[in-house]
Parts: sequence; structure tokens; C-alpha cells
Amino acid sequence: MSVPFRIGLTGSIGMGKSTTGRFFTEQGLPVWDADAAVARLYAPGGAAVAPMAAAFPGVVTGQGVDRTALKALIARDPGALARIETIVHPLTAADRVDFLAAAAADIVVFDVPLLFETGADAWMDATLVVTAPPELQRARVLARPGMTAERFEALLARQMPDREKRARSTHIIETLGLDSVRAAVAALVEYIRGRPHA
Repeated sequence: MSVPFRIGLTGSIGMGKSTTGRFFTEQGLPVWDADAAVARLYAPGGAAVAPMAAAFPGVVTGQGVDRTALKALIARDPGALARIETIVHPLTAADRVDFLAAAAADIVVFDVPLLFETGADAWMDATLVVTAPPELQRARVLARPGMTAERFEALLARQMPDREKRARSTHIIETLGLDSVRAAVAALVEYIRGRPHA
């Protein structure tokens, strides 16, 4: 089989990225999830555990990397986030490469929240941004358990603005309703398969 066509899927918080990823799975395509990869790396025996323990004493327990301890560390030391990323980003990139090598499909989807921010878009054959009107995004996020307006604003501030993501992306899907998103995903898969190099 030829090398699979790589789609980078991204979108700001509350835009419907996870739901869109599930529709690609419905199409029979393998979907790599960056958040799930980090969870594997942080789990007991995961590749990030030893380097994180060495760099940040106290953040690793018998359960692996303690995300609560990490959040507290970042709150105390804003420079810690960049040091964490120098450890975690290369490991997630390696996990992504392994996933692609094992995928028996013509198209593989990579769900990466910080696709453009980390430069992972350069590794993709195409990029897809999911988007929704700001008021719908806000309503979706604030409906999540434990979410506050302040936390939502802080999360948004760490992400590339939606308009910039849309400007940089190859494809855009507006996530207003499940049926329209499912249809848009099916149409995109059909379009990619119809291209000469796919």
C-alpha cells in the first residue's frame, strides 16, 4: 500500500473536534488522538515518566505523571510549561509516526489540538479546522462540568485565534449540527480519495 494521506484535524476548545474525529472513525479511518497519546506517555511505564521525574521532582507518583501536580507547578513557574513541552512534544511526535507506520489505511487522521502552534501541520498532507460561531463555542464549553468563564478565557488565550486557524487550514467544517458535520466528513473523504495523489 502507498503511504497514507495524512489529515491534521484541529480546532479551538468547544468547536466540535472530538465529534468530528468520531465521524472519521465511522468512515473506517484510523484517528490518532494527541491527548490520548499524552495520557499513554504519562501512564505508569510511559515514555515521559522518567524524563519528567528527572526534570520535575515530585510530579511523578506510582500512578505515573500527576497532572494536578503539573498544573500547580505551571501556576507557580510559568517557564515550566516550555520545559515540559521540550520533553513531551518529541515523544508525542514519535508516537504519531509509530501510529502512521502501523495504520493499514489510505487516509489517516491526526487529532492535534495545537496543530499549528506546534508546527505539526508541516507534517500533514492537508489540514482541517472545525469551527463554530463564538456564542455557540462559549455555550458548549461553559456547559462542561467544572468549567467557569474565567477558565474558558484562559484556555482561549493559550490557543491560536479561530480566524487564524481558518486562514491557515486547507479545509474547514462548521460544526452546527451532527448530520451536517457527518455529511461534510464523508464528502471530504470522498474528495481526498478522488485526488490523483491520494
